[in-house]
Amino acid sequence: MKQTMPESRMPLDLTDRRLLAILQQDAQITADALAERLHLSASQAGRRRARLEQSGVIHAYQARLDPDAVGLGVEAFIRVVMATHTAEGAADFQRLARRQPAITAAWTLTGEADYLLRVFCSDLPALNRLVQDVLLPHPAVARVQSQIVLERIKADAPLPV
Repeated sequence: MKQTMPESRMPLDLTDRRLLAILQQDAQITADALAERLHLSASQAGRRRARLEQSGVIHAYQARLDPDAVGLGVEAFIRVVMATHTAEGAADFQRLARRQPAITAAWTLTGEADYLLRVFCSDLPALNRLVQDVLLPHPAVARVQSQIVLERIKADAPLPV
């Protein structure tokens, strides 16, 4: 499967949107079951799916794991405020974030914080080590603020296609 993002927005009809909604709920659905739910032949459903994959609308399939089941009992969001706003400092911090397995997502933001990091750690001491030994020592970082998730009310939901 081609793993590039679409350069321009691909027009999606209602059937494409239904196909995407189904795949977001169950990426392992069989071709026959997908075709049945879309009221198409298996070959038509397969061609649509392949077109969406090749165009980059669907860019990956992955398994979602239960963090607790794999020993990652602490989820947190960390807001990072940069001390400097140079291109070099930003690029270096972004490389640091990409290298840390505990950081599962990172965004640049408008407003007070420059970055928002989503992290999963085994326990509070591991979260503390990430903050104290990895993030704060970075020369471009001024401060960080951690917010520990108490309860996941709505986990990563499918996109509203």
